[in-house]
Amino acid sequence: MENKKLITTLQKTYKREMNGAKIYRELAERESLKERKEILSRLAEAEEKHAEKWKNRLTELGGEIPKNIETTIGKIRRWLLIRTGTKNAIRRLEEAENNDSESYQKEAKVFTDRKDVEAIKEVEQEEKVHSKILHSITEPEHPQGTLDKLLSREKWHTHGVGGWVGQAIYGANDGLGAVFGIVSGMAGYSGGSDVVLIAGVAAALASSLSMGSGAYLARKSEKEVYQAEIERERKEIEENPEEEREELSLFYQLKGFDKYEADKLADKLSEQPEQMVKVLASEELGLSETTFPNPIREAFSAGISTAIGGIIPVIPFMFTTGLNAVIISLAISTLAHFAIGVLKTIVTGRGWFKSGLEMTAVGIVTAAIAYGLGTLLSPEGHLIP
Repeated sequence: MENKKLITTLQKTYKREMNGAKIYRELAERESLKERKEILSRLAEAEEKHAEKWKNRLTELGGEIPKNIETTIGKIRRWLLIRTGTKNAIRRLEEAENNDSESYQKEAKVFTDRKDVEAIKEVEQEEKVHSKILHSITEPEHPQGTLDKLLSREKWHTHGVGGWVGQAIYGANDGLGAVFGIVSGMAGYSGGSDVVLIAGVAAALASSLSMGSGAYLARKSEKEVYQAEIERERKEIEENPEEEREELSLFYQLKGFDKYEADKLADKLSEQPEQMVKVLASEELGLSETTFPNPIREAFSAGISTAIGGIIPVIPFMFTTGLNAVIISLAISTLAHFAIGVLKTIVTGRGWFKSGLEMTAVGIVTAAIAYGLGTLLSPEGHLIP
């Protein structure tokens, strides 16, 4: 009875590993990025090795090797998963690797032979590493990250300047867009009276404070997450140094090093626990202390740039009112939208003229809708006095 249960468990794990390998293979074939393609291929090889391990054990026990690896429903799900895009598929595989690791923990109770227990522990550890590798290549690409990569050709850019430029561009963009809409709406509502100036200044101030505090809290939270992960890795190294060394070695093997090279690298790092902690955090989670800009500097950059962008549509109302102020505000805000669109190409890499026109069009449409709504809600129903 116990032997039958063991065979059933092995057949289940064999099919699970073969299905995983098939998905990795298909993703690798469709992947255009060389590095990611190689990682996916190596993950497929690792899953096939796991399957081969369980196949050999089934043979030893006289168990039948499953022929129908995948059900019809499974084939449909795999086909759909592959076509949802590589990033989404890898995210789902990351979840699957986590589930596989948990499954192996539960299934380990069925294994009584010492060799079987050691084998399943090894596979379980590799599944954990697979999950961490997938996590490291599926993090969403934030525009700020793209900017940092573009500027990383010069080392000094990566320590603050890249973050400052990114925050300035997006802060100015948000401030200009939000306040221009408010100014346009209030101009339509009041006919360009002094109320527009008060509303515009208040909106610029509120946007600036909101953006600055948001940037500060976001960067501070990122740093706290990093510190928590570092502490977690440090604790794991203290409690299971050999397991962590093996994990790092497996990680390097799946990234292209042979076993000897990977073991040497892991052994070298294990001699310096603090360095090993940082490397594990970097390799597994893509975290590095140097990637976190100063929260105060980020807050200042975001707040000031948002205020500058937000005050642009308000400037004409500081000197005049009515139709003249509305026309001048529209003109300088339109030019500002175009300029910010051009600056955004630092991040997006798109053509500057197209990006500028796109931003300008969005600004004009927003202003027109806000102005029309303001006019509609105006008790006097005027357009411009």
